[in-house]
Amino acid sequence: MSIFIIRGPEAAGQLIRTAAALPSPVLRGLVDRAIDAGTSIAIRACGSEQELLDALRIADHCRGEVTLLDPGACAASPRLIALLPQLHNAYVEVHDSGLRGEVCIPAGLGQRLAVAEGYGAQSYTLALEVALEHLGLAEACNRVHVGT
Repeated sequence: MSIFIIRGPEAAGQLIRTAAALPSPVLRGLVDRAIDAGTSIAIRACGSEQELLDALRIADHCRGEVTLLDPGACAASPRLIALLPQLHNAYVEVHDSGLRGEVCIPAGLGQRLAVAEGYGAQSYTLALEVALEHLGLAEACNRVHVGT
């Protein structure tokens, strides 16, 4: 059993670029928490909309898994919106800007469990806890609290 972290491309003016790497302490915390819960994490940073769609399809071949999906610049993509209802696995939408109110994927598409936003990179920690709860693994080891 594993949890997939799929990060969409970010917009930078007219250019699309791959999302910046997660800060080392956050990434280390995610990996440690997943291991404590008896699961693993697979991370994919996508450089284009097509790569994001392909990564979601690949992750969906492993039934019963959960994806932490940061759509980046693709949140309003018609192709992403069309794909999500076809996927079998649940996902937690993540936005790591630290601001609430980013463009989110419209509600009701696919099996979205929650939206984790407003905590910067720590939004991934919150999203992981939601995913572990969904998988019935949240009680394993120490609980993580995100927020103030």
